[in-house]
Amino acid sequence: MISSNFFTQENKAGNFMENFMGNSTGKSIGKSIGKSIGKSIKSEKDDGESRKSAGSAPLGGRELASEDVENSGDPQKAAIPADLEDVFKSGSVTAYGRGKAIHCLSIIGQIEGHYALGDGQKATKYEHIIPQLVAIEQSDEIDGMLMVLNTMGGDVEAGLAIAEMVASMSKMTVSLVLGGGHSIGVPLAVSAKKSFIVPSATMTIHPVRMSGTVVGVPQTYYYFERMQDRIVKFVTSHSAVSEEKFREMLMRTDQIATDVGSLIDGEEAVGCGLIGAVGGLTEALGAFDL
Repeated sequence: MISSNFFTQENKAGNFMENFMGNSTGKSIGKSIGKSIGKSIKSEKDDGESRKSAGSAPLGGRELASEDVENSGDPQKAAIPADLEDVFKSGSVTAYGRGKAIHCLSIIGQIEGHYALGDGQKATKYEHIIPQLVAIEQSDEIDGMLMVLNTMGGDVEAGLAIAEMVASMSKMTVSLVLGGGHSIGVPLAVSAKKSFIVPSATMTIHPVRMSGTVVGVPQTYYYFERMQDRIVKFVTSHSAVSEEKFREMLMRTDQIATDVGSLIDGEEAVGCGLIGAVGGLTEALGAFDL
């Protein structure tokens, strides 16, 4: 079957090029092209047979369902079990246990705003997160949400939009800062009803900055001040840190070499009242049992 197809492609291409160029040289060139096409077809069929055989092989000791293999032409995606597909797509999962269903939502990398980031950057897209929050709030099966943060910050308005959504949820919400909860990640960390941070995590607190063209007029500085006030008001109203202390950390000049602000670890974040408690996954999940 493959051999027949191989020679058919070679002859078809040869005849076409002979007619196109009007001489035997064209036929020779066409046969060469057709030969390459035939080899490519044979290679693709061999790969297809290999993938088909691999479809019945276990992944991590687990048998793949037929729908897992037929999920996509992409062999990597085809190897993802159906019940883990949401984890690979969105980084979120709903875990069932202890008589409760807890949805785990991850905020990672840079929080993307109105402009798409480059392909090489890990990003959290607010247009993906906000519908998930609505679904969690409306679901009769989900009892609460654990939000795990390891973010460098990002777009102010997108970050605040997510933070406001989390703060307005009626269900139990818990945040856990792992690695970093920097910049606009600070309002996100305090938006949950209970917040935790691991001892080794850090949080960067700094004034609002803007990239791109900045017009040197008083209105620009007024805009910056208003935006900063929005962040300060949100953070201080959803945590135990005072406005005076938070503004002091915003404007420190002795901690960051090329910037203004503060870099605090887990113990310091809890000590100033920004985060509720030092703890990890066990403590965060335990908050749903209270």
